[in-house]
Amino acid sequence: MDLTYMITQLNVQGQACVSLAGGLTDEAVHWKPSPTSWSVLEVINHLVDEEIYDFRTHLVHILNTPNHPWPEIDPQGWVTQKGYNQQNFEKTLMVFNDERKTSIAMLNKLSEPNWDAYVEFPWGKLTAGDMLASWVAHDLLHLRQLIELRYQSTAHVSQPYAIEYAGQW
Repeated sequence: MDLTYMITQLNVQGQACVSLAGGLTDEAVHWKPSPTSWSVLEVINHLVDEEIYDFRTHLVHILNTPNHPWPEIDPQGWVTQKGYNQQNFEKTLMVFNDERKTSIAMLNKLSEPNWDAYVEFPWGKLTAGDMLASWVAHDLLHLRQLIELRYQSTAHVSQPYAIEYAGQW
């Protein structure tokens, strides 16, 4: 595992998430293409909670206390339980930025981590290396989601005009 590379990716991808969420109107950050879709604000709030309660917490857990109970999370439930779409957008962006910096500082302090350390689940082992790789990949999933939301929002606010001339999505 190239820790330096992974830290760089988390840094760059965190900045990209903030950039893709930025420059939108208040209406656009709350807008959802459908009732079951997430808004930009919900995506960023999800990233905040994943940063704090999932990836960072679970990586530290695997590395330091793999035999203790797994810290439970509820990413899907939190969207409504925590009222993600009613949160303050600017504050959410700032919290994400701060939490990502905290995560990067934590990762930079790791001294020869055992990437093969693991926790056992009914479905198999989850190693520290798997957790860090998944963290980086998780960012990419939500970067794609943010790009799709911006594209759909552009089509929405451009009505009655069409965006097909731009090319096939």
